[in-house]
Amino acid sequence: MVSLISPSRAQRKLAENLRSRRLNAGLTQQGLSERSGVALPTLRKFEQQGAISLESFLKILLVVGGLEKVIEATKLVKPTYASIDEVLKGNEGSTPKRGRHK
Repeated sequence: MVSLISPSRAQRKLAENLRSRRLNAGLTQQGLSERSGVALPTLRKFEQQGAISLESFLKILLVVGGLEKVIEATKLVKPTYASIDEVLKGNEGSTPKRGRHK
């Protein structure tokens, strides 16, 4: 699957979305910092630039909501087949289950 959004744009969009969630919950940056355990300067930098560690990002999601949806979004989606022909065709180009060593 090809994405049309760059990683830096995705970071900024995630920051905007979480800022909106924070405001919708009636939380100040200080309040969210206290509830999530994420340092206030880290939270400010995230909302301004989109830069944050994964752990801090997940802590914020735990407070403002959406953690379960992020976990669900990363699940492997297995294809559904309508016929045995589709199953056989799908196995022709199967990928290895382990990564390659370089």
